Amino acid sequence: MGSVTVLVLVLIGVLTGLTTVLFGFGGGFVTVPVIVWADAALGSAAGTVAVATSAIVMVVNAAVATTATPRVVLARLRGRGALLGLLAAGGLVGALTAMAVPAEVPSWGFLIYVAVTIIDVLVRPGFLRPVGLTHDDTSQRRIPTACGAPIGAVASFLGVGGSVMTVPLLRRGGLPMGHAAALANPLTLAISIPAAAVFLLARHTTNTDGAVFGVGIVDLGAAALLLAGAIPIIVLLRRRPPRIPDRAHAWAYVALLVVVLLAMAASLLREG
Repeated sequence: MGSVTVLVLVLIGVLTGLTTVLFGFGGGFVTVPVIVWADAALGSAAGTVAVATSAIVMVVNAAVATTATPRVVLARLRGRGALLGLLAAGGLVGALTAMAVPAEVPSWGFLIYVAVTIIDVLVRPGFLRPVGLTHDDTSQRRIPTACGAPIGAVASFLGVGGSVMTVPLLRRGGLPMGHAAALANPLTLAISIPAAAVFLLARHTTNTDGAVFGVGIVDLGAAALLLAGAIPIIVLLRRRPPRIPDRAHAWAYVALLVVVLLAMAASLLREG
């Protein structure tokens, strides 16, 4: 791994710290494209390695962010054990499925899903300008329990962590972006823990030149560099959260999705 790659991974780690706090991403949307790039020497296997490594990064980032989240915000998840359990079960299924299909499938699925999400948040009402709910409408702010398994499965399969689904759902339930992003972190944690366990226990059957494989199919070298940049930023911003107007916060979420879409498309086209 060259010095330029090391520097890029640390800087991208800083960006994942920002996205974890501001958007609840945990790192998935940002780390997958950059790991595909960093591990391009693995060829078609780079996509699978990227998803696996992303899961490890998301576990740590989401755990740190959740620990620093105010208890009054986390209280919204009280009594949601069934949802968290189904998210975890879906995460397990998604990770196992990602291991069973060609590496290109999760990579291109990632690209397609980001594109669909961008269109969805721009076209459908309730994200850029949240609907107003009264105090008695709190049930509408909750993610339906039945959605847990499919959210977990898709997020784990694509390596996106789940925030790209949970944040819009919470947003359309009337929550401000700050609260929706904060709640996305514990939900991401529920998904990524079983997924990370699957990837750590997996056996890799590809040439490992160009990546540091510590355990399973996870590039622990890349993960460590990403976390070195991310964790200090998460701790700093949780202690001193930035004040961003809600509408600008929502537009920044969309803008980041567009950047990630372009980065992933460039990586896949270069690989092809």
